[in-house]
This record gives sequence, structure tokens and C-alpha cells, in this order.
Amino acid sequence: MSAITPAPATPKGAREVLSLLNPAPAWKREFAGYGQEKFLKDLLAGVTVAIVALPLALAFGVVSGAGAAAGVITAIIAGLVAAAFGGSRYQVTGPTGAMTVVLLPIISQYGMTQVYVIGIMAGLMLVVIGLARLGRVIDRIPWPVITGFTNGIAVIIALQQVPAALGLKAPHGETILPTTWAVVQEFLARPHWAPLGLTLVSFGIMLLWPRVTTRVPAGIVALLVVTGAATALHLDVPRISDIPKGLPLPHLPALNFSELPALVGPAVSVALLAGIESLLSAIVADGMARVRDYRPNRELVGQGLANIVSPLFGGIPSTGAIARTAVGVKSGAQTRMTAIIHAAVLLVIVLSLGRYAALVPLAVLSGILLNTAYRMFEVDAVKALRRSTKSDFVTMLATMGVTVVFDLILAIEIGLLVAGLLFIQRLVHTPTLHEMDIDRNAPREANVELLKERVLAFRVDGPLFFAVSGRMLEHLTSQQEVDVIVLRMRRATSLDASGAHALEAIFDDLTGRHIKLLFSGLQDQPRALLRRMDLYGKLTTGGEHDFEGTTDAITHAWSHVHRRVQGHPWPA
Repeated sequence: MSAITPAPATPKGAREVLSLLNPAPAWKREFAGYGQEKFLKDLLAGVTVAIVALPLALAFGVVSGAGAAAGVITAIIAGLVAAAFGGSRYQVTGPTGAMTVVLLPIISQYGMTQVYVIGIMAGLMLVVIGLARLGRVIDRIPWPVITGFTNGIAVIIALQQVPAALGLKAPHGETILPTTWAVVQEFLARPHWAPLGLTLVSFGIMLLWPRVTTRVPAGIVALLVVTGAATALHLDVPRISDIPKGLPLPHLPALNFSELPALVGPAVSVALLAGIESLLSAIVADGMARVRDYRPNRELVGQGLANIVSPLFGGIPSTGAIARTAVGVKSGAQTRMTAIIHAAVLLVIVLSLGRYAALVPLAVLSGILLNTAYRMFEVDAVKALRRSTKSDFVTMLATMGVTVVFDLILAIEIGLLVAGLLFIQRLVHTPTLHEMDIDRNAPREANVELLKERVLAFRVDGPLFFAVSGRMLEHLTSQQEVDVIVLRMRRATSLDASGAHALEAIFDDLTGRHIKLLFSGLQDQPRALLRRMDLYGKLTTGGEHDFEGTTDAITHAWSHVHRRVQGHPWPA
């Protein structure tokens, strides 16, 4: 009988990557011990989130330019897919204000059909980023950048409501400030007060209703009251169109391969925003639930799949929604079943009540989103940053300003650049060299006064990299009338090529003036880098001037001073 050749084993790394596409382990872990009590909590939370999500889904769909139907379809399809495959048990996914900020100029420039293609491309990018296990990158974005980013989005969402609040159609344009100003000028020329009044009533209900009760969401109250008033008074105000009485059949959007290169940039913007906002939402949810349970790479894969599937049904790109996720957690959400129930309830509402959407004034949605922007703006964070360092506050302002004037992705790039430059500036102005007391490490046989006169010892604090190496070079090469300089390197845990080059320049300058350079406590990374650059032997005289402790280095320095005083030539 011939032997059966076993199938080659899947490498461990490949298994880990493929596991991110399989939701079964996450479901098994999450639903262990899941019973009736937890299900009832998820059911209540899911229904509550759906009621909150409905007016927001309608509003974000309209504001993005895709239409109310696209917003609701996105909340249903993306909410379901992301919940099934994502890495957070609390995340609720759907259309968001931040994404509408990105989509509005994209739709204006490329058209709605291409937005579906961009959504699928962004989804594929998110899946690749998740499979590449880059989910933890969100933890590296500084808080001032996140705050500026969030507050900038809040300002843009508020400005986006101006046309509907004034009963006018938003002009085409890629930046919000010129289009808003054009709408205001048009309104002042021919004012129409009914839409503005409905917007203010809607905003007032959103602001004040939670003081009455939180059992009934303010968004539903505003939707019903303002729609009822506008209908009863027969007000001539713009209203949203009908939404489908069911979900459309999935279909691939029209695709022209020659146009794909032009869509890569917008797809990258959508993917980055979806990833950043979704991971932020997952972090916030875990913080509210007092757990650390979300899986960032799996969450990116889930969000990517949601953005691939949603456009097939006519949905727009989506992200994790911080506000709706927070409502779920506050309502007692236990598992991802909350998000799944939320999607199912929205589907039931669409099937049963979709025909009534044509009655809803756009102004009521403007009031709801103005309240969203108001609550989104982090006033306390701004005050805290104002009281912190000037560089952090400048970083926040720069990120916020670029977000409003230009776009979100450029804002993140500029924010990170400003944060990095200001951080480097702080390091440059932070003392790296600290002079040490020689007598504490002097050998017994030494003439301490002579030793202190002829030897200098410096402690190097922090990494030696391009931004600080120049100041260190300038300081050490300015030393005069000494025989030996000792560098204690135990706190210099890292070294780059610029730092290594500075050490070589210091060594050459001191050697030219017959001053010995000794090292103590040299760490593994700097030593390894110096070896790779063929500098270790030169700087340490073949290792003889590389000492484990400062006392050993000072003892060796005394031997040089003693020989110099006695008129002997320098030892090697």
C-alpha cells in the first residue's frame, strides 16, 4: 500500500493571519456562558441603539449627498457585517459624521457610482492592514492630534447643516468654508424662515429632552414632533425622499479599470478614516465598559469587510460610530449581539415605515446633526491642552485648522508632523549632558584635586539621535585644558547614525588636542551600531576604553593624568 503524503502544515504566521478572517473563535470566547439574561440585555440595548441610529442614518445619508436610503442601508448592512467579523463586542457600525465630511467632496468630484468603487477599494485596504497586524498604530497617534481631528470634524458637521437649516441646496464645492459662505449670502438675499425655525426647534429638543427623560431618545422625539408640525402646518420646506421598502439586491458597481488609479487617493483617505475612527470607537467602548477586550487587527478586518459588502447594496463607506456604540454600552450591551439586533430592528423599520420618510423635513435632520456636532466638540479637552504645554496646544490647533480648511487626512499628516517637530524641539532643548562629580568615583591613590582639574565626566541622558547630537558635539568639543573626558552612556539606550557620526567627530577633535575619550556603561544597541559602522574599535581604542562602570573609567583616566604629570608619553 502506498503511503499517503500528508498535506504540508500551514506556517504559524499564515495561520494567525487566516484566523483574522474566521470569526468563530471570537464568537466562541464571547458567547461562552451566554444565556437568557445576557440576551435580554443585548435585546434592550439593540432596540435602543436602533432608535437612536435611525435619524442619524437618515441625516448622514442626506448630508453625504448619497441620500437617506443610502444612510439606512449602510447602517443595516455594514452594522451587521462589522458586528459578525469585527474585533469589538460593543462596536456599532454605520454612517458617521466624520465619513460624510470625507464623502461630500468625493461625491462632488467623482459621482455616486465611483463612491461605491472607492468604498470597496477602501474595504480591501482595511482588510490588508488588519491582516498585516498594523492595528496598534492608533495607539501611537498623539492625543492633541486626535482632539484637533475630532473638534475639526465637529465644526465641519455644524457647517454642513447650514444649507438645509436655511432651506437651500448646498452648492458643489470641495471645501466647506466657501460653500457655507455662498449659502449664507443666498439666504440673506432671499430669506425663508420656516426651515430655520424647524432646525432650531429640532436642536432645542435634542438639547433639552434628555433633561426630561432618557428612556425615549431625543432624536426620535425631534423627528416626530418637527415632522408632525411641518405636516400639520403645511409648511413649504425641503423634505427627504422615499426610502426603499426593503433592501435592494446586491450588484457590482460599474467599473472602469482605466479610472482606478485616480480613485486610489480617495480610497486611502476613506480607509484611514474608517480605521482610525473605528479603533477609537472600540477604545472608547472598552473604557466605558471598564475592560480591555477589543482586538484591533480583527476589528480592521471586520470594518474592511463591511465596507466591501455595503456598497454592493447601495450603501456608503462606514466606520465604527462612537455615539451609537456609547449608547449601546450605556444601555447594558453585553456582546456583539447588540449591534446585530440594532441592524435587524432598522431593517424592520425600513420594511414597515419606509414610506413615511418622504414627510421628514431636512431641517429636522439639521437640528439633530447640529446637536451631534455640539456634543462632539471636546471643550474640556481643549481647556486641558491649553493648560498643558504650548506645543501640545499648537498641535491641536494646527490639526483642527487644517481639518476645517482642507481635509481630514491632511490634518492628521500635518498634526503628526507638527507634533513630531515640537517633540524634537523639546528634546533639543532638554539637557542631554550632565556633568558628574569626579571625586565620588576617584581611586584611593589619586590626587583628587588634580583629577578634578584634569578630568571631566558627563552623564548622557536619553537617546542620541540627529536632533541632539549637534548640541552634544558643540559642547564637548568646546572643552579646554583637560586630559580626559569620560562619557557615562548607561542612560543612552539608543543611538542612530547621526549620533554615531557625532561621537566620531568628538573623538577626532579631542584626539587632535591630545584629550582622551573614555566610555562607561555602553548599552547593547549603541555598541552594536558602532560595530556595524566600523567605529567601535576606533572610538574605544579596540575596546580598551569601553568600561563597565564609571569608577573603572575614572581609575583609568587617573592613570593617563598621572603619566601626563610625570612627563611620560600617552599610553595607547
